[in-house]
Amino acid sequence: MIARSRQVALALTAVLAAGAACQAHEHEAPGRPAPSATGPRGFTLVASGDVLPHSSIIDRARFDAGGTGYDFRPMLAGIEPVVSRADLALCHMETVYGAGGDYTGYPTFKSPPEVAKGLAATGYDGCSTASNHSLDDGAQGILRTLDALDRAGVRHAGSARTEAEARTVTVLRAGPANVAHLAYTYDTNGLPLPQGQPWAVNMIDENKVLADARAARQAGADVVVVSVHWGTEWQDAPDERQLALARRLTAARTGGRPDIDLILGTHAHVPQAYEKVNGTWVIYGMGDQIAGEMFNHQGAQDPRGNQSTLGRFTFAPPAEPGGRWEVTKAEFVPQWFDVDAGRVVNLNDAIAAGADMRAVRDRIRDVALSRGAAKDGLAMGR
Repeated sequence: MIARSRQVALALTAVLAAGAACQAHEHEAPGRPAPSATGPRGFTLVASGDVLPHSSIIDRARFDAGGTGYDFRPMLAGIEPVVSRADLALCHMETVYGAGGDYTGYPTFKSPPEVAKGLAATGYDGCSTASNHSLDDGAQGILRTLDALDRAGVRHAGSARTEAEARTVTVLRAGPANVAHLAYTYDTNGLPLPQGQPWAVNMIDENKVLADARAARQAGADVVVVSVHWGTEWQDAPDERQLALARRLTAARTGGRPDIDLILGTHAHVPQAYEKVNGTWVIYGMGDQIAGEMFNHQGAQDPRGNQSTLGRFTFAPPAEPGGRWEVTKAEFVPQWFDVDAGRVVNLNDAIAAGADMRAVRDRIRDVALSRGAAKDGLAMGR
């Protein structure tokens, strides 16, 4: 647990209260301003890490709802100003949803469907849903999760209710651009795919990822974003499988144009590096945006499990028709989940308000830049 003085707690409370005032902001992707976009036809994309509601998170959401129902909006209010201002915002919904009060945390998760409403209110347009917990409640868990996201107006990629849905590319509008969102996971904790539904969860397969990316491009996607649930838990550095797959995926080209424009990594529980590989930005791991107290493989409570980054990328249109949309600005925003307050905290805002969180922010910064991304222009954003 990170030690905090009363002064720090009061400063964080001020930050969270300011964020809560923004939580009712309506999120409409086509109409939002993109203050950092290059030119009138560019767009900004933000992406964040794992939403992993442990039992303590579920309890907090019930408390925030006044004891009746569940409200995840206050939990995310601190990052809402960053998320809602982007043209396109993507999250990672790691768990599936339960129903009728049958909600559980670790090890087999069933989260309240109100999570989807909280994500929508924060400004998220879509979520990746392929993870090692995608089959925690079988096909019914997938069905409930995607139904709830649909009701909330949040798009999704990575799991499916029908074969037709599995074959349909998720395409979102970001300013003037069509952005395809694809998502895959390394495993489902050994749980088999539902009988007769081999398409229920997208598994990482290099050939399939590239085939899907090319199909999305042929269908008219200007930008192809791939979310991958991968890596070694509790390891700050990307493992060899991550590095090798990132190299191969970013090297793939059709007609001289990269098949994939951005890779977003989740799963490791800790922030990992950003890197430009073969001209394409890769976030190896964004960390857990929402999670309860996290315990590492040694059984020790590990504060890194409540640290994360939000990636923000500004895309500019191609100079010529059919060319690549280029990232002209790459940023990361350091985040921390305060398990005591049950709130996501933008660390830059917290420090500006007087909270002594510099050591946490600087650790996240050092990890994000650990593979030399600063030389390619990666900067810490606000």
